[in-house]
Amino acid sequence: MRILFSSTPQHGHLLPELPLARAFRDRGDEVAVITSAAFGPLFAAEGITLFPVGPEIPELLAEAARLAGVDDPTVPDPAVAAELFAGARIDLTADEAIAAAREFGPALIIAEATDYVGPLVAASLEVPYAKLAFGPLIPTRFTDVFDAVAERRYKERGLALPVPTWYLDPCPEALQDQDWQEPQGRLPLRPEAHRGPGTPGTAATGADTTATAADGTRPKVLLSFGTHFAAPEVLRPVIDALASRADLVVTLGLTATAADFGDGFEHVEFVGFTPLAELLDGIDLVVTHGGAGTTMGTLARGLPMVVVPQGADQFLQAGAVAGSRTGVAVMPPAGARAVAEAVVEVLGSEEYRDNARRTAEQIAAMPSPREVADKLAALLG
Repeated sequence: MRILFSSTPQHGHLLPELPLARAFRDRGDEVAVITSAAFGPLFAAEGITLFPVGPEIPELLAEAARLAGVDDPTVPDPAVAAELFAGARIDLTADEAIAAAREFGPALIIAEATDYVGPLVAASLEVPYAKLAFGPLIPTRFTDVFDAVAERRYKERGLALPVPTWYLDPCPEALQDQDWQEPQGRLPLRPEAHRGPGTPGTAATGADTTATAADGTRPKVLLSFGTHFAAPEVLRPVIDALASRADLVVTLGLTATAADFGDGFEHVEFVGFTPLAELLDGIDLVVTHGGAGTTMGTLARGLPMVVVPQGADQFLQAGAVAGSRTGVAVMPPAGARAVAEAVVEVLGSEEYRDNARRTAEQIAAMPSPREVADKLAALLG
């Protein structure tokens, strides 16, 4: 069976697709991915075919700003976001994507939650598609704006925006909104922390994997703002506020170096891009921007969090973490001092750790990627 994945060309969108892509690959299915050429090394290491279509994010963002009539594409703007995901990416990617997919001949297309190219390809080829969510269900007040932009592009091609046959849901019960209603075709899918190629998965069991400093030693905190939000000017104040309280492991994102943060750090370890699964052992607490992959991967290991959202769906994750009492959300414009106070609060309370462990138990009970792959294959016949 041939399975085609499609994603916006960003790590935070692509990496949550990997566990299911690996599961299909390990079943013996032929798996391919549609995204930009920059991810060639990632998929080559996985033994998964990449169809390199469309430009990278900077070009897409510049075109989205032009379409939205905005001068500075780096300033958060809902119109720019809608044009980025549902306008510019379709304009600059769709033709190549349809051609590649037609030659591949997929039985199923799996698209991440903000990808509109995969559904367009599915509609064009008349094959079913599954939407793979990031975390908590994104409210329609956000998706309606994106859908409206996409529908115009689909209409130009004589197509209608398709309804997914299946909604692959990695969000555990503890993080669902109290008014949440189960989407049509929902299939729960166990999330996991991103791991490198050939690395065995770490089961989410709710077991205590932390190194909680009950013996008076310094706690160990992972400070990770993902691949695109880890600017030194953002992280340095947080590091300064926390370095006297904990041993820190700080991820550098894709472009920063340790030298960019200055010197004089006695309790700080800087690391380049590293799979999250390799960073969580021995950690007491994760301070994060609230990217869905980081949030779900951290909770799968039973670790509490302090979430400091920077944009996009990170505010949804922050609200879900706060609502489930698996951590504390520090909303802007609160600064580094508020982050440090939240860290002290979480580290000093068993409630957050207990709730994180219970959430990990819920995640462990969800169907594994292999089980979901088997079920989808059976449903496809």
